[in-house]
Amino acid sequence: MNSVKANAVKTPTPEERGQKRRGRITLPQLPLRYSERRFLLASGDIFVLGLALWLSLRLGGAGKAVPAQGGVRLSWLLVLIVLWFVAGSFLNVYDLAKAASPMHSLWSASGAVLLTTGLYLLTPYLTPPLPERRLALILFPALSLAGVVAWRLTYATVFVQPGFHQTALVVGAGWSGRTLVRAIAETGDGNGNPYRGTGYRILGFIDDDPAKQGQEIDGVPVLGSRHDLGRLVRELQPDELIVAITHSQLIHAELFQAILDCRELGIPVTTMANLYERMTGKVPVEHAGRDLHVVFSLARPSGYRLYLAFRRLFDIGVALVGCFLLAILVPPVWLVNRLTAPGDVFYRQTRVGKGGREFQVLKFRSMTMDAEKDTGAIWAQENDNRVTPLGRILRKTRLDEVPQFWNVLKGEMLS
Repeated sequence: MNSVKANAVKTPTPEERGQKRRGRITLPQLPLRYSERRFLLASGDIFVLGLALWLSLRLGGAGKAVPAQGGVRLSWLLVLIVLWFVAGSFLNVYDLAKAASPMHSLWSASGAVLLTTGLYLLTPYLTPPLPERRLALILFPALSLAGVVAWRLTYATVFVQPGFHQTALVVGAGWSGRTLVRAIAETGDGNGNPYRGTGYRILGFIDDDPAKQGQEIDGVPVLGSRHDLGRLVRELQPDELIVAITHSQLIHAELFQAILDCRELGIPVTTMANLYERMTGKVPVEHAGRDLHVVFSLARPSGYRLYLAFRRLFDIGVALVGCFLLAILVPPVWLVNRLTAPGDVFYRQTRVGKGGREFQVLKFRSMTMDAEKDTGAIWAQENDNRVTPLGRILRKTRLDEVPQFWNVLKGEMLS
């Protein structure tokens, strides 16, 4: 893992903070949480796509054919939103680290726009009537692409600035604290900016170990012990306090009270496990130990069964849209494979689902037939000669995963 030592945060002195306050230009401070960044990205995408749809109907000459009922237009927008999130999930457009990098964001978002608008124009009955002129037909994709690209560039330029960073103090400079700092650093933009992706800026550690006082751990300074926590919170005014102590039941009584005092001062308190899972999608098992509350939720809410029913309905709706996309892709994939790498259209692999039940997951075949006959099941390598020409495109765009919508529709990929 890369160290973030070169990007260590220097704790400003009272004099420096006073100079900043006396400056003639004061930059706005609007710290954005991890979830707020994703919501901001999604809201901007939906607004831009909706505006592009409205403009294309007005400018493309289809406005006269559009009914005046607002409900109909709302249904058009809902279909567009569903298609966008389906395409976006394949191209990972809400990976905050990639969204903070202009080039990565542009590639993924542009691909999602073209896939979404293409499917939208091919969807009958649930979308507006197609314009009669061919030039007007490309108006919606063109406006959507221009709008999303402009919005994504704005996000990658403006909302990654320090004024929008979420500052935090980490309580605990042991394994858990170091793992969290490294996870944040790994979501950087690859150009020496470790906090660009998540928007978290770690001000320093709080740890009672005398040997760590005044030291830097993975580029982050240890600012003090439990006795200094209250003072540091008042001086640095962090946006969040992250408790990164593996055995929370062993927290010193004075430290526990200091954390409670910070909470009463209005400082949000979160745990390393919660933040780590939000950023990486993984549970830090080493941190959890035998704490079952960290590994999984022990209590189910009162409306849990109703939630499962609604989630299944949502899965079916998304799966139907995905199966429509699958039906469109099967003929060209079959034809190209027939000409370049004859064999089956689909690749089947045994997986274990909920309750230990086995099922056959479907993918578009991206390798030559019987590619694993002599070697057995091994991971594909870069420039793997077993991958077909079409397979390289399918893998890069993740379109080889589209047949899994059939598994979702059958209820085989439940969690």
